[in-house]
Amino acid sequence: MVLAGAERLSQQAELINALNVFPVPDGDTGTNMNLTMTAGVAELKNKPSQEIGRAAEVLSKGLLMGARGNSGVILSQLFRGFARAVAGQREITVPLFAAALRQGVDTAYKAVVKPVEGTILTVAREAARHGESIARRTEDIAEWMGEVHDKAAETLARTPDMLPVLKQVGVVDSGGQGLVFIYEGFVHFLMNGRTQGAATAPYADGWTTYPSASGTAPAAPAPVSKPAVSQASSAQARLATESIQFPYDMEFFIRLPGRSAYSEASFRKALERDGDSIILIADDDIVKVHVHSRRPGDVLNAALAYGELTNFHILNMRDQHRDLLHPAASAEAAGEAADPMGHEAASGIPDMPELRAAEAATQAVEPAHPVAYEMADFGVVAVSVGEGNDELFRSLGVDAIISGGQSMNPSTEDLVQAISSLAADHIFVLPNNANILLAAKQAQELADRPVTVVPTRSIPQGLAAMLAFQEEQPAAVNEDRMLRAIERVLTGSVTRAVRDTVMDGIDIRGGDYIGILDKQIVASEPTVPAAAKGLLARMLASGDETVMLLSGEGAGDGDTAGLIAWLGETYPDAEVEQHEGGQNLYPYLIMVEKSD
Repeated sequence: MVLAGAERLSQQAELINALNVFPVPDGDTGTNMNLTMTAGVAELKNKPSQEIGRAAEVLSKGLLMGARGNSGVILSQLFRGFARAVAGQREITVPLFAAALRQGVDTAYKAVVKPVEGTILTVAREAARHGESIARRTEDIAEWMGEVHDKAAETLARTPDMLPVLKQVGVVDSGGQGLVFIYEGFVHFLMNGRTQGAATAPYADGWTTYPSASGTAPAAPAPVSKPAVSQASSAQARLATESIQFPYDMEFFIRLPGRSAYSEASFRKALERDGDSIILIADDDIVKVHVHSRRPGDVLNAALAYGELTNFHILNMRDQHRDLLHPAASAEAAGEAADPMGHEAASGIPDMPELRAAEAATQAVEPAHPVAYEMADFGVVAVSVGEGNDELFRSLGVDAIISGGQSMNPSTEDLVQAISSLAADHIFVLPNNANILLAAKQAQELADRPVTVVPTRSIPQGLAAMLAFQEEQPAAVNEDRMLRAIERVLTGSVTRAVRDTVMDGIDIRGGDYIGILDKQIVASEPTVPAAAKGLLARMLASGDETVMLLSGEGAGDGDTAGLIAWLGETYPDAEVEQHEGGQNLYPYLIMVEKSD
């Protein structure tokens, strides 16, 4: 049933992405829900169980660790509550199924600070309530799930009446639509090929569709056009080389002495100080080490404390990425690449395929000379997009940067791993995107140390928070300083509209550039500079504020120079600072510090 729900969601992910409430290319609800569901399904496939309680627990864990974006986090919470309700149960009945759906809704609502009507939460709640009300009518789970699904679809069709922005643009809630597709997959499997409910109209593929708010079958939204990219290099081409945080891919062996003081726990802790993707596999007197690190010398020094090192293989993954983007320039270098395991016979280290399959259990023994390092008081994790923005954050003291943004949100697990990678007693997390806040808070709960999530909703807010951060101050003081800094700045962005609409009283034409002040569209113009000027005119109240321009894709050098000149003429008292941010989708991100 779960596999069928995940398959249906995956089939319709792009349609869900296209259900934007703003006419900008930032729709990723379908992607986030699909990635989240895929993570849960992968866990379920790896650890199958005939007991409903155990299966639900495994699914919940996979969803939790793979949750991406607000929609993904909410989806994971729905199933987390479900799993708690069926814990310890071998089988599930209709009444238990109904109670589990309701507990899932309760759990999801608790995870959201300010629930909004007309969203996935509303769809889930109304479907669960209906499921409870009819649970005594039938013992047939397929029949019961069909009614739950129909109620979810009915509620989805009414979301535009609950959330004005949906009605204004003419779409239903995207997260709610994703949940309806999941439930549709559930019913499709449970019915085992039987005819769908009479209220549905069949798709050509045998699935079903449901009426829109107008009462007619909705047309699929027009796809967002994307630049042609070769299939082989598309994934790599969308990543910035500098976004690789731990560039050195290291593999080597430690040959342990007869009486070794090797401790996996201590060694792993040392590697986690400035590395990730750590694999330690021990077999008798040999330890195979794999790690991605920023400081290969520190890794080797830590390993030397336990024994003799051999069979080194170190690659610069940033060079690898550049080679993928420019294969012709690196053909000769590629021919010289060596198999890291290819010299084992010459070195006397035996080939150990079993070490590649799984990590062997080791006896934890404290080393006679443990690896020593000093824990910092604070560490900072920030989500960023664009090489220039990454460097700005690093220059302000951010220790770990996670690549993410509108088109790809980091998962809860990504955030947990970034937190764990830092050798610091207390971690600050800057999500820098409203759609990442819930995942950050989930990571906060799962972290192994105190974590403060600063609710930054944009790159400019994150930069403002870091400008206020002071290493010597206590955590509570820094949190207060960062929150105050966020309140003192206005955030603006310039991006391109993807369809004609009227929003916030402004007539918007598809292809024009729009200026967004926080969440409100305040300008729509045919060119980037005109939209930026219209936005800045709304952001600058007194004319003596501090302005930071972060230029990204679509902002030409002439555009930026002209914009700075215009600011100098129109607002001579304003202090202007400009950086190459490198972000996609947004030619400009703008921060204005409010006047006192």
